[in-house]
Amino acid sequence: MRKTHLLAAVLCLVLLPGAAWSQFDEPGGKPSMGQPGKDVIWIPTPQPLVNQMLDMAKLTPEDRLVDLGSGDGRLVITAAKRGATARGIEFNNELVELSRRTARAEGVAGRATFERADIFKSDFSDATVVTLFLLPSVNLRLRPTLLGLRPGTRIVSNSFDMADWRPGEYVPSVEACRGPCGGYLWLVPARVAGIWAMGNKLLVLSQTFQKLEGVMREGERSTPVWDGRVRGTEIVFTIDDERYVGHVDGREMQGAIEGGEPWRATFLKP
Repeated sequence: MRKTHLLAAVLCLVLLPGAAWSQFDEPGGKPSMGQPGKDVIWIPTPQPLVNQMLDMAKLTPEDRLVDLGSGDGRLVITAAKRGATARGIEFNNELVELSRRTARAEGVAGRATFERADIFKSDFSDATVVTLFLLPSVNLRLRPTLLGLRPGTRIVSNSFDMADWRPGEYVPSVEACRGPCGGYLWLVPARVAGIWAMGNKLLVLSQTFQKLEGVMREGERSTPVWDGRVRGTEIVFTIDDERYVGHVDGREMQGAIEGGEPWRATFLKP
């Protein structure tokens, strides 16, 4: 973990005033900054960074957002105000109750729901957007589950990355924090490793997260596949200086060579 990222978690403590979280001032309704939780301590995300994270996800009213470790609920409630169906998973019952009160006060309880649960035992496979503000070690524990989500699912993390699963985008947030912080965005890549039939040729692909390598086999001839990427369900790779651009749909891929003919591939075996 980079020291600047650890510093970000400590310094992203500036809470901007807002009606939604005025309930902090109620007796018994105020969570303690830095209070311990099951996997991390509780540190609220400043509202400008909440807004930025949802912007990075390109959140729409058709989305189903899940916030892992939802804390005081502000990200879920903000998503619901944008019209999305949003769900928070939080282990601390006091924070869950605070979030529910706030959602009712803000008039979005129908779209913003909260549950007390362990994020490692929860099913959020229906999510189209997943947000999180967790330590790198926790992100890595979650990574296999996140990679198993539907291809194209957007993952946005506050200030912490996922080691060698490199993000598609990082946007620093100058306004939100006193120190360095920002949002990381990943798109869950389609799983394409294996052998594909492409006409009378075989496309053999290996995959490391969104990066692809492999060969095209035709008889005794093997031609390298290079500069391959999967972005959600979109796939691109190069063979013999021809750029293949296409779309993955389960066991089928199809597209067109840039400036050339259409192509199609069918999955044969891992």
